[in-house]
Amino acid sequence: MIDTHCHFDMMPNPHNYILDKESKGGIVIGMTNLPSHFSQGINHVKKYKRIRLALGFHPLLAEESQSELKLFNQFIDSTSYIGEIGLDFSKAGINSKEIQLSSLRKIFSWLRDRNKVISVHSRGAEEELLSLLKEYNIRNVIFHWYSGKVSLIQEIINYGYYFSINESMTATEKGRNIIATIPKERVLTETDAPYNKKDDIKNVELYLSKIYNCTTNEIKSQIKENFNRAIKPICFNHNNDSSTIFI
Repeated sequence: MIDTHCHFDMMPNPHNYILDKESKGGIVIGMTNLPSHFSQGINHVKKYKRIRLALGFHPLLAEESQSELKLFNQFIDSTSYIGEIGLDFSKAGINSKEIQLSSLRKIFSWLRDRNKVISVHSRGAEEELLSLLKEYNIRNVIFHWYSGKVSLIQEIINYGYYFSINESMTATEKGRNIIATIPKERVLTETDAPYNKKDDIKNVELYLSKIYNCTTNEIKSQIKENFNRAIKPICFNHNNDSSTIFI
């Protein structure tokens, strides 16, 4: 199974969690909320073949964590994965809107000429985020737990981006409507554990197999193909083929 968005550093026992996933052949991309979290965890993750740690700067922490931005730039070449970054203009984040925007502009200016795989948070700010992604020509982006307008999905797809789907999305009418609009070639899977309590990827695969009218094995193969396509640019950085190696 492929989990493109998980916060294993926030698990009660991160070591046991990722060891279990590695032993079962799963691919897990661990998000971090701040660069300092990344710096604490990266050396522990390097020994694993199928577990990776992403460099993050969560929008809801932007106001209180401005001093960490320089750390983001310091560690940007220490990983091929970036996340969780983005914007949050929901009730929880609207008061820090301007500092979120200025922080993300800095991050995008650093990412502009680098090949990375990027997981973005977009709650309540989907249009603004897409506009910035296009302005800075940011590629290889995965919209994590998308909850915006269905009408915006096609524009996101047209720009070559992906959507990571979790079990909670399959359990709500809005989530199901969003999923139904996404072509199977742009779907990836995630848990968002431990923040998301509905985190069984098997249930996501089963749901996707039903809406795409295919078997679960076929949907697993499709997700793997999508993931390999998403990471292909970073594999080229290392002169490797994404079908045979996970950078």
